[in-house]
Amino acid sequence: MKQAPAYAQSTTLHWLRWNDFVPASDALLLKEIVPECEKALGIKLVIEMINGNDIQARTTSAIQSGSGPDIICALNNWPQLYPESVVDVSDVAEEIGKAQGGYYDESKVVANDGKKWLALPWCIVGALLAYRKSWFEEAGYPAGKFPQDWEQYRAAGKELKAKARPMGQTLGHTFGDAPTYAYPYMWSFGGKELLADGKTVVLNSKETVESVKFMAGFWKDAYDEGGLAWDDSSNNRAFLAGTCSCTLNGASIYLEAKRKPEVYMTEKGTPLWQDILHAPLPKGAAGQFGYHLPMSNMLLAYSSNQKAAKEFLRWITSKEVYQKWFDTQQGYTVGATTIWEKDKLWDKDPVMLPFRTAARAGRFPGYEGPADRHAAEVLSKYIIIDMYAKAVQGMPADEAVKWAHEEVAKIHA
Repeated sequence: MKQAPAYAQSTTLHWLRWNDFVPASDALLLKEIVPECEKALGIKLVIEMINGNDIQARTTSAIQSGSGPDIICALNNWPQLYPESVVDVSDVAEEIGKAQGGYYDESKVVANDGKKWLALPWCIVGALLAYRKSWFEEAGYPAGKFPQDWEQYRAAGKELKAKARPMGQTLGHTFGDAPTYAYPYMWSFGGKELLADGKTVVLNSKETVESVKFMAGFWKDAYDEGGLAWDDSSNNRAFLAGTCSCTLNGASIYLEAKRKPEVYMTEKGTPLWQDILHAPLPKGAAGQFGYHLPMSNMLLAYSSNQKAAKEFLRWITSKEVYQKWFDTQQGYTVGATTIWEKDKLWDKDPVMLPFRTAARAGRFPGYEGPADRHAAEVLSKYIIIDMYAKAVQGMPADEAVKWAHEEVAKIHA
């Protein structure tokens, strides 16, 4: 049996991460990974799980006080906000990337600032539309013929809403569903924050204004108008309750419906999961885009257990250990490295297949500039999401865009 490293004996490591939308994954970490970690590394692992929306505030207070979790799982490009406060994990990141087919671009740009790895990539949550197959069929879109562009999607939504089956979406301050919708929507119209020089703010453009105008009408025509205030779990609840027909989400709605077939039923009394399919966001004049939510683990510079923490990160992200966690996810996330696309898990359920390569189509906030500290601040302040929310609530489109442009310009100044 492999001897636990002597330096790590009786070391306690505190790992802060989000409450997973797949309960089996959290159960695995607590019941199996914790004891295995102690056995393999001699490290007593303490895992704390909180709502994803609360992680950023906890990170900031831990850094300011100089104490807190040794490792924090960051969402999106949050690591870019804390380059001076995290440990360089380039050695571990390069080793894992090399062993596992390299990282997706999206995992790399959020965790690497061009000089060093600020965090070790963990996974990517694929964001696709979950929709009611039978309801879209009734609206003239049979399986395999999902609306291809925003005009078609709006027309389908208008018809569905007239039958009290609106689409569901959030434009609230929530980490996943709001940005993974608003950014690709903007890009598909040709809107963008910056030029490739990473300095010139070009948000206030004809294309962005057009996207905002369209959204204001679209929202009224097709969406549950209460969605403005939703968080990342509200649309799951609405869909599972049969009060919305389509929503951008990870695969958690489908997986939950499949987990409890006797609880979640259609209006016809059949299992809801059998009436769910997945599709990418529609295309606009500038193309079709996705933004899938990456996560990475930051090792905080104030930690007194840095050597043990690096050993733990290397161990938990190794193919053998990570495989157990990946299996419990059932495709809800893909790994941060490309090797997981080849996993046999994808042979099990064709409804999950669109998630397999979703991360390859990902683009990231800050486009067409870098996903750097400025882009992370714009994202953290929900400026792009608020631009659309303001218009939906009645602000003229050009004013909403002008406001957002000025806010982005202040951050880049």
